[in-house]
Amino acid sequence: MNRYYVDLHIHIGRTWTGKPVKITGAKSLTFTNIIEHARHEKGLNMVGIIDSHSPEVILEMESLIDRGEMYEHPDGGIVFGDLTVIPGSELEIYDEQCNGPIHLLCYFPNLTIMREFSAWLSNHLKNIQLSSQRIYVSGRVLQTKVKELGGIFIPAHVFTPFKSLYGKGVNHSLTEVLDPDLIDGIELGLSSDTSMADQLGELHRYTFVTNSDAHSLAKIAREYQVAAMKEPTFLELQKALKGEDGRQIVANYGLDPLLGKYHKTVCAECFNHINEEDQLCDVCGNQKIIKGVADRILELKKADESPPGRPPYVHQVPLEFIPGLGPKLLEKLVNHFGSEMAILHEVPYEALKEVVPVKIADLIMNAREGKINLAAGGGGKYGKIAD
Repeated sequence: MNRYYVDLHIHIGRTWTGKPVKITGAKSLTFTNIIEHARHEKGLNMVGIIDSHSPEVILEMESLIDRGEMYEHPDGGIVFGDLTVIPGSELEIYDEQCNGPIHLLCYFPNLTIMREFSAWLSNHLKNIQLSSQRIYVSGRVLQTKVKELGGIFIPAHVFTPFKSLYGKGVNHSLTEVLDPDLIDGIELGLSSDTSMADQLGELHRYTFVTNSDAHSLAKIAREYQVAAMKEPTFLELQKALKGEDGRQIVANYGLDPLLGKYHKTVCAECFNHINEEDQLCDVCGNQKIIKGVADRILELKKADESPPGRPPYVHQVPLEFIPGLGPKLLEKLVNHFGSEMAILHEVPYEALKEVVPVKIADLIMNAREGKINLAAGGGGKYGKIAD
């Protein structure tokens, strides 16, 4: 079995004609730029591009296939050299039953099915061109449609405040919103990890994935997983999520939750870290707080440990978080060693010192080994490497 680097949550900022898809996404985040950057700079083997329902994005993929730059694998996925694209869609549900908004991820094996799904979606949302649109059906109806089309269904960043399954503090079980038997995996999000998520016993049956939710090229692969598969295809990914025939998620690589934007409970005005039970911020006196993921999980906790066989979650600091490692120096590293995956996993210390200052080489190695001090994030502000 081979091992592949996989990031399943990458947004498209603009179409090839410049039309917006993900409004908050970078203009440089076109489909073509994503696949080239993910393959050549990041060193990924599989990406999920989750705005592939947008009609102009479908046209761009079709054009690349027609020109012979990509092809559709018979087992699903669109192949670009040694990178496989899994076309997907992120959608938002919000109704009286689900107490949303809640973001959900849907993936499909090929463009024929994605076109069919896009046509179905256009009857249930206001703007088929845009990302993360609110779909006016229930979560269970969406799940059923995804499964009718042979797709993969994964709730997105399930603890993040505002737009997730557990984040708003209203829903206490996924069964309130979704059919538990039609879920293929759980996406953890940037502010939680495996040990935190496994405090919810109802999640023990599911494979965890952790992805970048990239809104710019630089953010691609800030979180990802290593998957054991025969080859990088949609069918193999399905098996890996189910743990079938030796296919599996071997490890998740992601931010230490302290670096996440919503880890700690903070004052919504001044971002001072406060205790959840406090009614006022002791710095500015503001009454509004943004509950952190750590406190929210404690509210929901019904288990003390992970189930047997759960793969490790490796805390990893993305290279862009390393102080002093700016874009030019990072480009020099990538050009020298081939990809960010190589730098994060393979390049020895002595080789790093030949390309970057010793201080930065030390930080990269310490981050790789989990020997680095972090200041926690919260309220929409990332944590950071502490002095």
